[in-house]
Amino acid sequence: MRILITGNMGYVGPVLTRFLRDRLGDAELIGFDTSFFGHSLTGAGLLPEALLDRQAFGDIREFPAELLNGVDAVVHLSAISNDPMGNKFEAVTSEINRDATVRIARLAAERGVKSFVFASSCSMYGYAEGGARKESDPTNPLTAYARSKIGSETALAELDRKGMLITSLRFATACGMSDRLRLDLVLNDFVACAITSGKITVLSDGTPWRPLIDVEDMARAILWAIRRKREKGGEFIAVNAGRDESNYQVRDLAETVARHVPGATVSINTNAPPDKRSYRVDFTLFRSLAPDSMPQVTLDQSIMRLREGLLGMGFADEDFRASPYMRLKTLERHMAAGRLGMDLRWRFRPHALVVQQIPQDAA
Repeated sequence: MRILITGNMGYVGPVLTRFLRDRLGDAELIGFDTSFFGHSLTGAGLLPEALLDRQAFGDIREFPAELLNGVDAVVHLSAISNDPMGNKFEAVTSEINRDATVRIARLAAERGVKSFVFASSCSMYGYAEGGARKESDPTNPLTAYARSKIGSETALAELDRKGMLITSLRFATACGMSDRLRLDLVLNDFVACAITSGKITVLSDGTPWRPLIDVEDMARAILWAIRRKREKGGEFIAVNAGRDESNYQVRDLAETVARHVPGATVSINTNAPPDKRSYRVDFTLFRSLAPDSMPQVTLDQSIMRLREGLLGMGFADEDFRASPYMRLKTLERHMAAGRLGMDLRWRFRPHALVVQQIPQDAA
């Protein structure tokens, strides 16, 4: 099997690459990434891309169709990946997250790819009072990022798929340790706060709801989607990916982190205006389709892995919200150095460059 992973040099990609290599053995794994965050390694003992057969570099907006030749499955992670970046680069977010997604899916269908896995997001539910949101419930996107995911799903559902199966995984909020860790995610932020300052600062009033999923469990869901059969949801399906037990209020996440970091305290801004990004999610459909691929990593395990990973790399930056582990800050540093334009295109790379990995025995 030949699998192409776009956006593989981000937060999820290294965990997914290792997971697929462990479980699919001799599968040919190909990465495609613009490498904004390739240098942002966190305690990695091995360059994650060493587990790939090939790594290609380029802008997803100019994705080279020939890279799809012979590919059986595409895992499309490539995206402007969070609300702060989406808000600052709203037009570019639409180009990358929606337009480029639809183009690569169309190219994949034309080239005979059998399975297209799209990393979508439960953030499209935005602010949802009442019960947990099902896939059939109305969406309420509050950010450019969430709107881009809805736009992509709508277009993918209408695409001439030519028999290609498309699985849109509406992931819960990601968390957990990675070789390219992000600290602009709620649980990861709390663990970093606890370790560096001993004080977990909750910027909201603590009441918003968030569903969580560890990056390892995201990889588990992606593998299911790669292997999904038509009778499990049809030619196109959008499904919430996570588990019902992992819907948490933000204040409860903070208190749980504090229990795992001795001496850590929790500070909640009770006077903060309500955070409108609050939603619970129903994962019944995912459980019915993929009972053997449900999330297995507990909240406690995610926290412990983060704690051990950060301590292991000697992480002690109390000002980490201005660090390279915040994705927006990394883009801003590229821009300040003149490497990247406001259109999020490298100023020194005019086109995609494909690099063949050197076999390990060639040295």
